[in-house]
Amino acid sequence: MMKSALTVIHQLVDRMMRAVSSASVSIIFVALVAFAGCATMGFLLGIPPPQTHDEYSYLLAADTFAHGRLTNSTHPMWVHFETLQVIHQPSYMSKYMPAQGVALMLGKVLGGHPIVGVWLSMAFMCAAICWMLQGWLPSRWALLGGIFAVIHPNIGIGNYWAQSYWGAALPAAGGALLLGGVRHLMEKPCAGYAVAAGFGLALLATSRPYEGLVLSLPVGLGLLLWIIGKKRPPACVLIRHILLPFALIGVLTVSAMAYYNYRITGHAAQIPYLLHKQQYMTSALFLWQALPPKPTYRHQLIEDFHSRFELPYYYAKKTFAGFLKLNFLALAYHIVLVGSVFLIALVGPAKHLLSWVWHDRWGRFALCIYGFFILGIMIEVYSLPHYWAPITALSYLFIIQGLRLWRIRDPRIGKAALIALPLLALAVLAMTTDISVATRDHFTPPRQRARLLHKLSEDGNRHLILVKYGPQHSYFNEWVYNEADIDGSKVVWARAMDFHEDCKLMDYFKERKSWSLVIDHDEAPIRVEPISTTSCH
Repeated sequence: MMKSALTVIHQLVDRMMRAVSSASVSIIFVALVAFAGCATMGFLLGIPPPQTHDEYSYLLAADTFAHGRLTNSTHPMWVHFETLQVIHQPSYMSKYMPAQGVALMLGKVLGGHPIVGVWLSMAFMCAAICWMLQGWLPSRWALLGGIFAVIHPNIGIGNYWAQSYWGAALPAAGGALLLGGVRHLMEKPCAGYAVAAGFGLALLATSRPYEGLVLSLPVGLGLLLWIIGKKRPPACVLIRHILLPFALIGVLTVSAMAYYNYRITGHAAQIPYLLHKQQYMTSALFLWQALPPKPTYRHQLIEDFHSRFELPYYYAKKTFAGFLKLNFLALAYHIVLVGSVFLIALVGPAKHLLSWVWHDRWGRFALCIYGFFILGIMIEVYSLPHYWAPITALSYLFIIQGLRLWRIRDPRIGKAALIALPLLALAVLAMTTDISVATRDHFTPPRQRARLLHKLSEDGNRHLILVKYGPQHSYFNEWVYNEADIDGSKVVWARAMDFHEDCKLMDYFKERKSWSLVIDHDEAPIRVEPISTTSCH
């Protein structure tokens, strides 16, 4: 009975894959399924409020772009609005690279909410992974890789890559376009493939530039060796179809980023991220760097975050034992996160997969790229799961190739694994979704902040909230984030300072209702109290 059921399922899957076996149809199919899946999961889970400092910063960029600006003028009362991952001097803007902000802006403009931009990014990522795999594998297996990217329990449609504003999908798509474009170019030199690879580089440069650089170095070396090797294309093809597209996209990207930097920081060569580092960070970004001079802080929470959270991690990773331990944990977490149930496709046929890597030049090339990328990540001080996003497509290559080899070397087990893995991924995805909905805590700081913001925004008045933190408050739960147009916002969040400074702020916003919000225990229900401005006069 079980055998016949597996046979029927296998036949249905085989027919579906044949129906969309065309390369272009497969890519479109994966994109549509990914977007529909993201929207469905968003309906089930609810539209998320921003959870982290980074998300608020990306949303500030999106709001700025939606207003038709690259940055915002520094507010005259900016010290009250200082917050994490945002710069206020010489202009008011997110510290991050612009790609994720652009995606969120498109979601806000086209779909009415920034989360739509995240879903579009995920659809683009899954389609790009499918296209990349078409250069390395037969089209039906590439389609399976695209589907795996959609239903992945950890980094698919139901997890934070698709249901938050952090933004891992774009660098993952950029890596896929680069890897796929270069692989296609080496088989058939074509301007279209060079444009795809160049656009992938541009996407990496404007989302995760360091990790994009680490990925592009071994890929670029492989392309260079091919260009100077025996199988190189004719000079006219090389210039017209490879070098010229790369150069054109490179010039456009560098010029656009130089102008972007100039508008925000005042210097074409200074990116906002590094300006923020100079203004606020006490730690270094890479292990070989010395610690910078301690900045001047105007608020205790900002100083605590940089001094008590970032700095100890730097000191820990600078030691030999800490370097080994923290990098091992980061790598292990990456393997488990990206592997999930699909680790079975790597462990089961491990012997055959290692043999393929050893004997196949493309297998060796892929492994060298992955190994170099891991080394590049290791020398960063900090490492979060989405830092690894540019290498995502290559992870799916090894997973799908493992399944292929399993099916070839042991057809009975390989066919069973081919059916069981997607079903298992869907089961885990459904289970984690159900748990997430059932265990949702409505008193988390982000949800309480979102409810208060919605309530005050809908009452027809304009408000100023002065936020003061108690000793039990965690610097991970920041409330003081504002829109791009602070003065035009219905609700302005400000940091309470001393009596004199608070009075000046309330006088500036004298047409608004002023409220005091004291937060100590983060999970406790909040209460805002009205502030009388008469005591200031």
